[in-house]
Amino acid sequence: MNVSLNDKSVLITGASTGIGRACALHLDQLGFQVFAGIRKQNDAESLLQSASNRLKPIYLDILKPDMISKASQTIEEEVKNHGLYGLINNAGIVTTGPLEFVPIDSIRTQFEVNVIGQIAVTQSFLHLIRLGQGRIINISSVSGRVASPFLGPYAASKFALEALSDSMRVELKPWNIHVAVIEPGPISTPIWNKSKKVAQTMLSKLPITAKTLYGDKIKSAMNWEKKLNQSMSSPDVVVNAIEHALLSNRPRTRYRIGVNGIVADLLARLASDKIRDWLITKQRNM
Repeated sequence: MNVSLNDKSVLITGASTGIGRACALHLDQLGFQVFAGIRKQNDAESLLQSASNRLKPIYLDILKPDMISKASQTIEEEVKNHGLYGLINNAGIVTTGPLEFVPIDSIRTQFEVNVIGQIAVTQSFLHLIRLGQGRIINISSVSGRVASPFLGPYAASKFALEALSDSMRVELKPWNIHVAVIEPGPISTPIWNKSKKVAQTMLSKLPITAKTLYGDKIKSAMNWEKKLNQSMSSPDVVVNAIEHALLSNRPRTRYRIGVNGIVADLLARLASDKIRDWLITKQRNM
């Protein structure tokens, strides 16, 4: 890793908590100038208390074009001719539930945040990435390789992000802009607690028919998730992969994180649909 960090700047979306926050603080410690995308004043203050004066919170809601444009202008004024060395598209949400009954608006929001918002940010900052001869890192998921029951909307959004990353990687190759995808398995971050609350709210609103049809299977899936919580990895494993994707002379195109990430990749590449379905249902006792 021979990259000098002098005058190297990175933007991280969704830096308030979890992977984004851990990544922002780690890259700050390495010497990067970090622009940390946040949405609340409290999150900005919390980051500043733990970081150097190189880290700059940026108010950025990836669903709001005006905020994206303003953030782009602010960062361009800061980095000037150096451009951006890294764009880390990390912001995301999780929508759960049986697809037969998930509200269409909830599915639409899932794609707006996890897909459309990522592209909107990338388009707005790509001229700075090109100027800085930088790299783009998209935070996907093990669910971007194997779709699980009751995670259909989330998995679909990550499958889409994987496809967009593949296209982008080839399109940007003439400018030596590398595009990497990070595929974590379950990571101990607040996003899962938030998704649980959303799932519980959604389940409470399901019609009686849905509870009759899916109730037992949903309980089995939730019990499996509780067991999974005990073996979740720290955000640090993802941060290490992001560091490699940014600094390595030979960055990978995909980073499979944790045992679940490796197993999911093997299932996606080697197992037939029927075998994969059988393993998923057996694992969850469905």
